[in-house]
Amino acid sequence: MRYRNGTRASEIHNVAWIRSTYSSATGGNCVEVASLPDGGAALRNSRDPQGPALVYTREEMTAFVAGAKDGEFDYLTG
Repeated sequence: MRYRNGTRASEIHNVAWIRSTYSSATGGNCVEVASLPDGGAALRNSRDPQGPALVYTREEMTAFVAGAKDGEFDYLTG
């Protein structure tokens, strides 16, 4: 099954939502990610686990993770 951006996270079934160990369990400031059956990934806000999910292809996630590893987005947290 293919999911579209904005699909409610609660409608994405049979996936395991995972959060980074860098996330604060008590602060509720977690982004969670799930691998999708088509090879893509879905992201959701842990404060709204029933809300919309952002859905990306494997290629899009590969590009994002590579950029994050290279520090391209450090300005967002710096």
